[in-house]
Amino acid sequence: MPLPEGPLPSFDELPSFRNFPGCAWDVWGKDDELGTINLLTKDVVKEAAKEIKLGKTICLNWPINYPKKPLFNRQPPNIQMWRKGEGEGIAVHDDAIHINTQSGSQWDGLRHFGLLEHRIFYNNTPADFFETGSLVKDYPDKVDKDFIKYGIHNWAQHGICGRGVLLDLVRYFTASGDPLPYDPWTTHGIPASVLEDCAKKQGVTFKQGDILLIRIGFMQRYLSSTQEERDSLADKEETMAGIDQGDESKRFLWNNHFAAVASDQPAIERWPPPYPHHLHQTLLALWGMPIGEFFDLEALANACAEAGRYTFFFTSWPLNILGGVASPPNAAVSRAMFIAAALLKFRAGLPVRSQGYGSVKCM
Repeated sequence: MPLPEGPLPSFDELPSFRNFPGCAWDVWGKDDELGTINLLTKDVVKEAAKEIKLGKTICLNWPINYPKKPLFNRQPPNIQMWRKGEGEGIAVHDDAIHINTQSGSQWDGLRHFGLLEHRIFYNNTPADFFETGSLVKDYPDKVDKDFIKYGIHNWAQHGICGRGVLLDLVRYFTASGDPLPYDPWTTHGIPASVLEDCAKKQGVTFKQGDILLIRIGFMQRYLSSTQEERDSLADKEETMAGIDQGDESKRFLWNNHFAAVASDQPAIERWPPPYPHHLHQTLLALWGMPIGEFFDLEALANACAEAGRYTFFFTSWPLNILGGVASPPNAAVSRAMFIAAALLKFRAGLPVRSQGYGSVKCM
């Protein structure tokens, strides 16, 4: 749908739904199924494409094979390959994939999380509206629109493409040689003031429709742990660092008008949240904002630090599952020309200088 005329309302200008402030249903309209993806207009995507200079790409998806023991009691991936026939002259394979769409790298869709105490999903849709069970019914042109309403296919068919911004909290906290002041695997809330200061120190100015990526440190901790430590995550109550659930965090996320938000941890918000203040409720049920979890941001963080540039063109195409709850993101970024400029100066014997986070900037 077209964006409303004039500036979007601030968080404090949004109406409340019962005891929940910041309801954006009226912003997008009663028939909307895109939520904040509406912000990714043709003009926004076209402007974001200017971030592509060098043409190098970085994958943000963890292999779908992992983790072997998912968190939140989700089913582990099952991937099987077999030979098509036996005997001489047979060189053909098939494979089959059976996954929980939220076991690894993922987008949470609008069917995933509602307002728990009210049993209401996006756009005031009661939980009983949704049929559960098999989503395979008929050919796409014959599917009942209500049966697939608010499914992940809406974002898949639109695409989640635009300017991405990385907030690298790991480097923000450790640039001076200090250790990370929290364990990413323990409950710790990251306030909006830290996210804002990180952006300032990285030289980032947000634009409407940005796709926000936050490196909290979960993946770095995971990759440096033993398999026994990794498996233990699935055998205990989930605790992890993430965005604080207070209204200041909501103001930061809404007032900057991000199209989507993602991080390297499995829940994006501090976990467990102080009940009933799940940030998932506001982002998904009140705003329609995609939540990305378990993104692999390690290679991107290194590239951004090397370039001294934390913006890029981001592209993601969720699986086109009619009525789907969630999906692997199929996400990647394209790096800009800044690295090439620095390397050319270096090779020519011209001065370059470091500027925070171990980055390189041309003088």
